[in-house]
This record gives sequence, structure tokens and C-alpha cells, in this order.
Amino acid sequence: MDPKLLEILVCPVSKTKLIYDKNSQDLISTAANLAYPVRDGIPILLEDEARVLSAEDVETYRKQK
Repeated sequence: MDPKLLEILVCPVSKTKLIYDKNSQDLISTAANLAYPVRDGIPILLEDEARVLSAEDVETYRKQK
């Protein structure tokens, strides 16, 4: 994921910055508790395509900030 692109992308639900998880190839929104997939290097920022994160997952990502 291009760092410059990551700087300007925001969650379409919460309008907050996203965290890129290299292992799962997801963009994480801790404010909305959603993980948006990145397919072939393209972020899919659609609420219908996102998966809901558990409270434990969200807490883990918040600690990584």
C-alpha cells in the first residue's frame, strides 16, 4: 500500500484515518469497527464489503497506532 495514498484515505463511515494491516491485506477503521479489504492493491472502501471487527481486534489495532 502506497504510504501517500494511505495518508489521504479515510473510512467512508466514520471519516477517520485508516490503519493498513499488511498481514490480512485490510484497511482498519477502529472508529467504525470495520476492516475494508485491499484486493490486488486496490482498497475496497464499501461498507457492504467490509467485515465487522471484534472488540478484541479493535483494541489490538488501537494499541498499534
